[in-house]
Amino acid sequence: MSFPLFRRPGSVVFLDDDPDYLDMLAMVMPKRWHIRLHMRPSHCIHSLHREPPLWEIDAWNQQQMVDQWRQGAPLIPQILGYWARSQARYALTRVVVVDFSMPEMDGLQVLGELTEWQGSRVMLTGQADEQVAVKAFNRGLIEQFVPKQLPDMGKRLISALETLLTQPHARHSQTWRATLKPEQHALLRAPAVQEALSDFAATRWVEHVTLGDPFGILGMDEEGNVSWLQLEMRDGLAALAEVAEIAGVPEEGLAEIRNGRKLVSMELRQALGLDGPSDLIPAFSPGGDPALLAAVFQIPAAQLPAPITGYREWLSRQEARKVED
Repeated sequence: MSFPLFRRPGSVVFLDDDPDYLDMLAMVMPKRWHIRLHMRPSHCIHSLHREPPLWEIDAWNQQQMVDQWRQGAPLIPQILGYWARSQARYALTRVVVVDFSMPEMDGLQVLGELTEWQGSRVMLTGQADEQVAVKAFNRGLIEQFVPKQLPDMGKRLISALETLLTQPHARHSQTWRATLKPEQHALLRAPAVQEALSDFAATRWVEHVTLGDPFGILGMDEEGNVSWLQLEMRDGLAALAEVAEIAGVPEEGLAEIRNGRKLVSMELRQALGLDGPSDLIPAFSPGGDPALLAAVFQIPAAQLPAPITGYREWLSRQEARKVED
């Protein structure tokens, strides 16, 4: 599935024995990324060795939310609470970039020490190292390699990292896939729907979770603003209108729900403990699929269970980029 059911920012670690090269990387890498810079392989390995238990705790927290949902607890307040209290999730390293040729130990030896670490691996190579990198790639030891001598090396590296940072995390995606009904999952697998939702998420959010109950995507932008993309199957519009009628939506609005022109977020408001129906929001069909409708509902900060620190604010609190050893 090209559309990730779960996505969030993560850190990038660079390892190179040349401090000037690391300083150059610090300047050219996008400012929206959290990066750490290492000169010594042993320090880099030690830093990444501390992360697997943190990944396990984070995965356990997410699984707990799904388990609580199975026992009747709504998912949306749980996710909002998780976002509010778990800012350290942004610091978990998604990608490590290592130089192959280093005096203390080469890049493949470094990566060989990271057997428990879950992220993606990129190797920087000199002209004499490319055959080694090709063999490492073919053996699945690295996801990408980038020759350092290329004139557009910076752009190539950023492009490779962008691809890896946007790839879905398999374990987290599996956790949240369990909340989807088979027919919901089938709709999300349609190529046109995947492309449309991927484009929507990429332009609006830095973090999102896809849910089956209620059906939709809870997302947050870099400023910490939260919104809900409600997804409705067309054959469920009559039932949605019935619930809206009980909540007091007038007949004119009910007709717009039944014909798929507008949606109302009854389950969202119920999950947040809000009284009365929400506004009717114009609907659209992601990817032009007539079987699926969507509408965007903003969640004001005052309606959140707890204040949430956005990714940009978290990033501003981190230390300035510098070589750590």
